[in-house]
Amino acid sequence: MEESLARTPLHALHLAQGAKMVPFAGYEMPVQYPPGIMAEHFHTRAKAGLFDVSHMGQVRIPSAAAAAFEKLVPGDIVGLGPMRQRYTLLLDETGGILDDLMVTNAGDHLFVVVNAARKHADIAHLQKTLDAELLEDRALLALQGPAAAAVMGRLAPELLSLRFMGAGQCRLAGIPCFATRSGYTGEDGFEISVPADAAEKVATLLLDQPEVMPIGLGARDSLRLEAGLCLYGHDIDETTTPIEADLGWTIAKRRREEASFPGAEIILRQLAEGPPRRRVGIQPEGRAPAREGAEILSGGKKIGSITSGGYGPTVGTPIAMGYVATAAARAGAALELMVRGTPRPARVAPLPFVPHRYYRG
Repeated sequence: MEESLARTPLHALHLAQGAKMVPFAGYEMPVQYPPGIMAEHFHTRAKAGLFDVSHMGQVRIPSAAAAAFEKLVPGDIVGLGPMRQRYTLLLDETGGILDDLMVTNAGDHLFVVVNAARKHADIAHLQKTLDAELLEDRALLALQGPAAAAVMGRLAPELLSLRFMGAGQCRLAGIPCFATRSGYTGEDGFEISVPADAAEKVATLLLDQPEVMPIGLGARDSLRLEAGLCLYGHDIDETTTPIEADLGWTIAKRRREEASFPGAEIILRQLAEGPPRRRVGIQPEGRAPAREGAEILSGGKKIGSITSGGYGPTVGTPIAMGYVATAAARAGAALELMVRGTPRPARVAPLPFVPHRYYRG
């Protein structure tokens, strides 16, 4: 493992749990534990999995800067209610996606979670126009799965009244924490921000619960792919717009009317006229998965490429996402995928592959 890789506050705990560590976004991270990726995936779908997501950036922005922050994204940030969270996108002037973010109105500040590989670039971008602080003394844990609520009901019952995308304060192992009811698996769950020096104590408490097992990056990826969720740098980046990425729902009605976000002219034109390409779900036929970078063909002509692909344990077949020419983006459309130099049949499939089970009250 390269010496230059950063480590999360839970590094020693991962090693004690027998994790296989790999480089990811500049960090040494657990890709799997002894039970293996398939077992971890199924456990999260059936019970509850604990993910270390401390490599993500946690950012504090004063509430007074909400209007300035809103000018950088297409979401309604000024109208975000107290202790409510919203998914939004940091955009450049061409409508390209610089990052996707989770933003919570935490009262006197906005609590923003950004992607690990983008956090330093994001901070530099934000600080051009507003006060933004990267919280280096926090860890972030994600408890995900249908049993997550039962676990939190025992340990922090005050969080059970939260609906999906709600936020609240709690104490775990006597440690003050900030939690949101959200996550990256399509399951009900909680993301928990905790002081870095207490992260191992909180994580150990959660792992001591009979429903919970540790989950690595491998299962995190297969879970989010089944849920049809984007991975920054793969399914979305500066070359994709929200409309191409099928994320037009992130653009609030007021923001569309005001057209006051970066790249608004391009994005609103695509919204009205349709984009040249779209992100779609893809169901390969047979057992051979199509990986990122595989060409997508229609009638023998290349019309796009796979951005995420692999095996979907819950659905029991290979699954993928990618961009295709808009004319070929209708559900059920026949495609071919170039897998190891051979064209293989596939079709456009609705997203998500596995229904979301968020708790909406």
